Amino acid sequence: MNYQWYPGHMTKARRMMEENIKLIDLVIEVVDARIPMSSRNPDIDTLARNKSRIILLNKSDLSDESKNAEWIDYFTKKNFYVLKINARSGAGIKQVNPTIALACQEKIERDKKKGIQNRPVRAMVVGIPNVGKSTFINSFAGKACAKTGNKPGVTKGKQWIRLNKNVELLDTPGILWPKFDNQEVGKRLAMIGSMNDEILNLDELALDTVKFVLEEYPGKLAERYQINEEQEALRVLEEIASRRGCLKHGAMVDYEKAAGIILDDFRSGRIGRITLETPDAQ
Repeated sequence: MNYQWYPGHMTKARRMMEENIKLIDLVIEVVDARIPMSSRNPDIDTLARNKSRIILLNKSDLSDESKNAEWIDYFTKKNFYVLKINARSGAGIKQVNPTIALACQEKIERDKKKGIQNRPVRAMVVGIPNVGKSTFINSFAGKACAKTGNKPGVTKGKQWIRLNKNVELLDTPGILWPKFDNQEVGKRLAMIGSMNDEILNLDELALDTVKFVLEEYPGKLAERYQINEEQEALRVLEEIASRRGCLKHGAMVDYEKAAGIILDDFRSGRIGRITLETPDAQ
């Protein structure tokens, strides 16, 4: 399967970020903790150079906890400030403000030397679609602030959301990502549900998911579905289908229905906490 994805208004969003980045002290990048590298926009590092940076590993409740620690170590060594969060539940959100203060400590000290007192840190939140950027903003800013921030017309009059006396957030959409050359990146995005299922071959995607879990997380499929893992991936998928009643007339496997169940269980974390890529592979 060839994975391709071209979200609209990429050029407009990129131009907006290029125009606004000079007003910014800090770039907060939201990524999916299950695919921290594949869910990063490769253009952000260029656009946000010379700015303080925070990476938020969102949906960290769905990712492998040991791999979370590896990714935090990886990004920290590259001079990012890193937090794992769950924007939906609010876990880790309280750590964001102290981390902003830490990331912008030099800037705050420079302001003080210039006699500038109490100017808030100006931050921009970026991230590709479906990493939970909007959920984070709602959780971090509070619903009243986010409601104002979600109004259109940002490009005409830039709107600053005052989060507290120390932080202002520029209300601008995160930059999107036009395409990827590495099909493995596309497959990982598809596996976690960040691409439109209607353009995918879900049978093939579910089989790829089964193969990955069998290889990297042995025992999880057996535990979830009470099946025998000591067989090839297609047979495992067919056994899962049988266990879940995904059969057509004449006891034929309903691959489409089985694929839907497997992918839904995988994406929701019911198969277990799974991370699809590791820092040592980068």
